[in-house]
Amino acid sequence: MSTILALLIFVVSYILIMTEKWNRALVALAGGVLLLVTNIYEWDDALGFIDWETVALLFSMMVLVSITKKTGIFTYVAIRLAQLVKGRPVPLLVVTAVFTAVGSAFLDNVTTVLLFVPVLLSLVERLKLPAFPYLLTTIFCSNIGGTATLIGDPPNIMIGQAVEHFTFLSFLYHLGPVVLIIFLIVLSIIILLFRNKLTYNEALAEELMKRDAKEHLKVSKLLVQSVSVLLLTIAGFMMHPIVHMDITTIAVCGALLLLLLSDKELDVEHVFQEVEWVTLFFFMGLFMLVGGLETVGIIDELARGMVWISGGDMPITSMVMLWSSGLLSGIVDNIPFVAAMIPVVQELQGYGMMDVDPVWWSLALGACLGGNGTLIGASANVVVAGLAASYRQPIPFIRFSLYGIPVLLLSLLVSSVYIFFRYLLPFLS
Repeated sequence: MSTILALLIFVVSYILIMTEKWNRALVALAGGVLLLVTNIYEWDDALGFIDWETVALLFSMMVLVSITKKTGIFTYVAIRLAQLVKGRPVPLLVVTAVFTAVGSAFLDNVTTVLLFVPVLLSLVERLKLPAFPYLLTTIFCSNIGGTATLIGDPPNIMIGQAVEHFTFLSFLYHLGPVVLIIFLIVLSIIILLFRNKLTYNEALAEELMKRDAKEHLKVSKLLVQSVSVLLLTIAGFMMHPIVHMDITTIAVCGALLLLLLSDKELDVEHVFQEVEWVTLFFFMGLFMLVGGLETVGIIDELARGMVWISGGDMPITSMVMLWSSGLLSGIVDNIPFVAAMIPVVQELQGYGMMDVDPVWWSLALGACLGGNGTLIGASANVVVAGLAASYRQPIPFIRFSLYGIPVLLLSLLVSSVYIFFRYLLPFLS
């Protein structure tokens, strides 16, 4: 009975989130509370299911961005970026894709979108361009780029911690090539789909080229402090594999340092008011909903079912892992899903499968790329949606899925070919 009840609460909550008739954070939290009321789990369990490291990371970066944007630096960067491509919409789309993908690979995708989306929205507003194509590109490329490295996406971090011989360079070497191929294909498709809607406004472009970007900078001690701390935090992210300090700790330290430095110039309460609390609470509710499925054993049964279907055959196991993780990560957040799958992959060695690296790479590709399927498939998606809503540029759930699902299926198809020819051919001989 508890299994059916947990599944029903999850499905109804998910449908209500899709319809967007109520605030998504309220729906997700209401679903989590229903799981408590129906005794699916207790409060201690519910709080344990919430990935507080992810929440703390998001909160810290929101604080950093909130303080930094008061200096006008984001507006300055937006204008310089527009001037670099001379205000032309399609080149701007390409720059957006490249910047997001590279940033997501060498920082992490959540941090990258937190830093870049405010700049992007300011830019498209000045050029009177539709925001949706650029936001769509940002989400897709953040998940694609984040797939390439150990620190790019939370699932990769979890896999890297579970497998001792996987290093930063291992992820780049094994996943980098297929990520580059998928990136080029997806970017080409986006350009073909939206090129007719991206109208070049010569008058606005000329006006933008004449403007002095430095006029928007508020040169002060706060500018030096915020930019310095932000760059220091980003450097800490990049040195994560060397200093062995987790990304969340680095982000929290950066936020606290900037709050202390700017305490006399800014009201801390006002800074906290600008944090995207709706996004943070949505994450909490989402973790609680998926935690209900974990409690009644649904996710574990799905995972074990994959092993049963494959029958211990490496090629079949890898393909089942790739497609199941890709499709399911589009529905449930990929972080708790990967947490459930890691012990399953580790158990495969007990079935006589000594070299399970192809399965690990299949899991990483499926979970990270699967985030492009829906608006709640990955942390970066939710963050972009929250930022876009605060700028009155909401991303409809259904509209996003109409583009996200085909991109997901195409990405999984390309990954299947890559995994087969690079890793699975020897198992067929």
